[in-house]
Amino acid sequence: MSENNRDVKRNARERLAVEREKQKAAEKRRRALIVGASVVCVLALAAVVGVLAANSGKETKKTDTAGPAVSPSGATGKDGLAIPVGKDGAKSTLTVWEDFRCPACQAFEAMYRPTIHELVDAGQLKVEYHLVTLIDGNMGGSGSLRAANAAACAQDAGKFTEYHDVLYENQPKETDDAFADNAKLIELAGKVDGLDTPAFRKCVNDGTHDSWVVKSNTAFQNNGLHSTPTVLLGATNIYADQTMTPAKLKQLVEAENKS
Repeated sequence: MSENNRDVKRNARERLAVEREKQKAAEKRRRALIVGASVVCVLALAAVVGVLAANSGKETKKTDTAGPAVSPSGATGKDGLAIPVGKDGAKSTLTVWEDFRCPACQAFEAMYRPTIHELVDAGQLKVEYHLVTLIDGNMGGSGSLRAANAAACAQDAGKFTEYHDVLYENQPKETDDAFADNAKLIELAGKVDGLDTPAFRKCVNDGTHDSWVVKSNTAFQNNGLHSTPTVLLGATNIYADQTMTPAKLKQLVEAENKS
């Protein structure tokens, strides 16, 4: 064999060896990338699971309503789910299903509140308030529940009407769950003379009436009601009446009291 042929074969073997080393290195890098990507996925999955678990824990704590339903002082109706305002002898009864986070409820209150207060003060109208948590269910959060519990605590203190009105006057945007903060609800109680007491604060922070609020919301659903506010004068849904005005409501109540 000539020297040239030996050189050619040797060069070929060397090139083949170099190529095999390149292939081995490439395969090693590929395996490393696969393993690395797998680790990243596992870590990412673990992070997601951790976040979900943490949020789940927070939500459970926030909406923990286990225990017996404790009705607020003076609650009436079936299962003690209505907060009455006005004199028992009034011939007309207005049944109001409301959510303190509900913008439509705020609009109803702003328009009809002076007339309702006038009729209640005159002994012609009694109002039965039922508190629900519709917005919590639709938007998430717990502001409806927390505010309703605080309003029930205000009822215990004989300050329901005043605090009810303060909550609507200071209602946050529907997407802002500000009422989920008990400190905010207690701060607003400062706008009602004599309400911000240790007893009220304890009632709010302990969620004394949480289970009662949940029971009230269940009754709302079981009655086939789907929107707030639902406002019934007797059996008539006046909120669904497009012709209804505060003046017309006053006429209806005064006519009923004359009959």
